[in-house]
Parts: sequence; structure tokens; C-alpha cells
Amino acid sequence: MQIFRPAVRPNARLSATIASVVAGAVALGAMLASPPARAEEAAPIDEIGISAQPVNDDGPIRTRFDYQIGPGQSLEDGYNVSNRGTAAQTFSVFATDAFNTDEGAFSLLDTGVAPTDAGAWVSFSGEPSVQVTLQPGESTTIPFTMRVPDDATPGDHAGGLVASVQSPDGQVIVDRRLGTRLYVRVPGDLQPNLSIAGISASYTPNVNPFAGETTITYTVRNAGNVALSGDLKAEVRGLFGIPLAAPVQEELSEMLPGSTRTVTTTISGVGQWVYLNPLVTVYPRVDETAPNPGPLLSVSRDTVVFAVPWLLLGLILLALLVWGGLRLSRRRNDARAKEWMEHAEAEARRKAETERESVSAGSGA
Repeated sequence: MQIFRPAVRPNARLSATIASVVAGAVALGAMLASPPARAEEAAPIDEIGISAQPVNDDGPIRTRFDYQIGPGQSLEDGYNVSNRGTAAQTFSVFATDAFNTDEGAFSLLDTGVAPTDAGAWVSFSGEPSVQVTLQPGESTTIPFTMRVPDDATPGDHAGGLVASVQSPDGQVIVDRRLGTRLYVRVPGDLQPNLSIAGISASYTPNVNPFAGETTITYTVRNAGNVALSGDLKAEVRGLFGIPLAAPVQEELSEMLPGSTRTVTTTISGVGQWVYLNPLVTVYPRVDETAPNPGPLLSVSRDTVVFAVPWLLLGLILLALLVWGGLRLSRRRNDARAKEWMEHAEAEARRKAETERESVSAGSGA
């Protein structure tokens, strides 16, 4: 953040009036000796810049701290802090615990909140924090000690090292922090375990009975003691496991032990096939820099949704009613035609009989 210092500008109009009065009262040389009114140059802007990273001497470049230490053991390491700003700054360096936000981001405890896990295992010459003042462009390496308590539980413990600069901004103190991830793997019974704690689904129909949407909501839980990320796959199947739409795949960012995350996925192009079987699968993995925790098993969970094509059924019912009405009308017409034919035949027979009787009567006479 840039802090501006306003320049001081004299009142130009008042200065001009005074200069005119002096010019009328004294000699021309005295007037020429009067300095013109001008604005002072703006003060330089102080920019605060922080750079901090693990020490990378002769080994591979590190972007985070990864340790595998047993209970009661300790090690030494260093944190390189640099002042990238334009003014001298006092840095506070400390360690704290990490957690996952509701959105799944890796985050650190606020400044002033005491850590209880991996952040509490770091000390700077026996102190929980250290302060150092650096000139612009100056860097320094801050040594620290990581000691794992005797009663530390097996698995991953996450935290972060923080370089903080506090500066006033009006009446507010702004805390600018830069953190570096810190992971401690305590050997023992490692249990990499991502599970699906719950799942629900709903169906949104479309005018086109084959273009609906299925929305799946489920909760992923890291029920083990190893930090895991993974890949998610959501799909919808029908009877006999027949796929009804293209599956949706997405990435699951790292989840720390004990954390949960709710995921909502929408699958398009799902027809109204009455019986729908939404299914989600989690394929866990670990960060490429983390130690191998052993076999990682995928986990799946499904549910059932009924998508009845009411519109299609309504059209079919209407078509059946029309067909039935036409068939009934045709039957009635056929019956009436048959009755008329029978009546006509009966009349013809009656007339013929009458004519024969008339002819017979005439012959007898």
C-alpha cells in the first residue's frame, strides 16, 4: 500500500497582492529580489514490500517447509526475509497453525491467536517470535528450531511461518502478512482417508425431456490423519448402470486432517428416464513434495432420484385419448352403418315379399 504525503503550496493570490504592494513602495531591485511563489516537490512515496521463503542453500528449491520428525525430536532450519519496499521496516516473524476455510482455501490463524499444533512447535532462540528491522532491499536469514512434543499424534500437522509488518493507515493499523506453508509428518499409524459423509441430488426438467439437469450436493471429509487433495468425478447412471450423460470431473484442493468440504456439481444433458442414479467418486492424492503415506483408495457414494417425464406422459395420454376417441367414433359409425344396411336389407326383403304376395293374389283372381 502506498502512503502519500501532501505537498505544501502557498496561497498564490495572496503572494501576488503582497508583491504588488511592495513594488509600489520600494525600488525595482527590491521587487526583483522577491522570490516567486512555488509549490514544494512531493515527498517520495513509501511502498511496503515483503518477500519470505525457505532457505535454499545448495539443495533443491523449496516453496514450503516439509518435515518428517518423530515425537521428541528437533531440527534447525532458516527463513529468508527480504524488504522489497522503499523504506526501512520492522518485521515480526512467527509460526502459527493452519486450517481450511469453508471455501477450501489453506489459511492461517490471525495474528495474536495462540497456536496449539505445529505452529506451537517452532521457536526462535527459545521465543515464539522474533523482530528484525531491514533497510530497503536488505535480506536476512532467521534461524528457528522445530521440536515435536513427546505426545504428538501420528500424521500430518499443518501450520505456517509468517513475516508480518504493521503500519498505520489513518486511524487503523494495517497488518501485512506473508506466510509460507509448514507441514510436519509425525511417523506412526498413518491413515489416509477421504470419505463422503453425505449426498443428495435433485433434478431440474427441461422442455426437451432429454436435456434436463441433475444437481448433486455432497460432503467430503478428511477422516484420516494425512493431508490429501484429489480428483472428483460425478456422473448419472440409469437402470443396469447405463451412463445417461457425460461425467463431470473437477479438482479437490488439499484438505487438512479433520476438515470437511461441501461440493455442488451440476450435470447437464440428463434425460427424464424415471430412475436416475447419481454417483460421485473421490480419487485421493498427496502433494508431490509430501512423503508417501501408503496406498490411497478411492471412495464412491450414490443416491437415487426419480425423474418422471410428466410432459411426455401428458402428450402420450392426450394422443391415446385422441386415438381412443377416433376409434370409438369409428366403431359407432360402423355400428350405425351395419344397422342401416340390415334395415335396408330388411326393407328390401319386405318389399319383395309384398310384391310376391301381390302377384300371387292377381294370378288367383
